Amino acid sequence: MTKKIAVILIRGLVGARQEVKDTLKMLNLQKKNTLALVDDTPVYQGMLKKVQNYVTYGPVSEETIKALKEKKKGKYYPLHPPRGGFERKGIKVLHSNGGALGPREEMDSLIQKMI
Repeated sequence: MTKKIAVILIRGLVGARQEVKDTLKMLNLQKKNTLALVDDTPVYQGMLKKVQNYVTYGPVSEETIKALKEKKKGKYYPLHPPRGGFERKGIKVLHSNGGALGPREEMDSLIQKMI
């Protein structure tokens, strides 16, 4: 079984380029604070790199996937905004610089804050 990557749309799509909107549509991410599970393949990695200024993503554990599937059945999962807010620098800065966007080492803590 391939590893799963959780992708959460953090920012809205107003003012986004059309190719970014199309890529997010392919990932089933149309509204803010929605999560999609994708396989860890080179195709999806390229798509995530293209939209990294609008989403956060990273590997997710099986326990978190089970918790999500209990919440809702489907291809994407609507979530609440995170309790306690996003990271200190907000939703316009990459995670590596202290913000909320881009790749993360693990997504479980953020997803637990949003369920």
